[in-house]
Amino acid sequence: MAEIKVPVVRNILQANERLASENRRRFDEAGIFVINLMSSPGAGKTSLLEKTIETLAGRMGIAVIEGDLQSSRDAERIQKKGVQAVQINTEGGCHLDGNMIQIAMDSIDLSGVDLLIIENVGNLVCPAEFNLGEHEKITMLSVAEGDDKPVKYPLMFQICSVLLVNKIDLLPYTDCDVEKIRQTSRQLNPGGLVFEISCRTGEGFEPWLSWIENKVGEHRKNRSGAAPHADKS
Repeated sequence: MAEIKVPVVRNILQANERLASENRRRFDEAGIFVINLMSSPGAGKTSLLEKTIETLAGRMGIAVIEGDLQSSRDAERIQKKGVQAVQINTEGGCHLDGNMIQIAMDSIDLSGVDLLIIENVGNLVCPAEFNLGEHEKITMLSVAEGDDKPVKYPLMFQICSVLLVNKIDLLPYTDCDVEKIRQTSRQLNPGGLVFEISCRTGEGFEPWLSWIENKVGEHRKNRSGAAPHADKS
């Protein structure tokens, strides 16, 4: 059975990589910085987006692609913040893939968008294996989940540029050791950043927001720098 299954999985991942490359090219041509936000269910991804949008929407154009098994509740929450949001229902699928993102992009007006955030399906396993064409992967972990998750799900923590440790306002009521999370994360991903935040209180949000603004600014410069070359061709 394993001899049959492994090539099939490899072919699926290779096909997805081709689609992800097409997505990346489209993002780059439009000058859009794209984040793939991943976590287990209930870690606070949508709350993070709401608070991030509240602060940054006046400074940049933002759009969101929401991934979930069922319902459009998350997209509706985001739309109330005044930005474009498209819901993808995977109907039981445990992750988003490149093809789903391509289809969702057809429902977004990319003109004027500087930042596209993809909220992946709540899962610490499958989303880590599927490239969507994003520029950066972000992993979110709630202190209520415990400090052992980087050890139990190492790939998710190895591939992320930023680890957001959320709900730090609950630390007095948990046995979670944030320093242990930091140490384990550094071992798995020496170049990754760790930001401790609370979506409820706003604590620790400034480093996260500054990181996004810097990344979007870099992409704006790349876009403006590419324009003269495009005119000559």
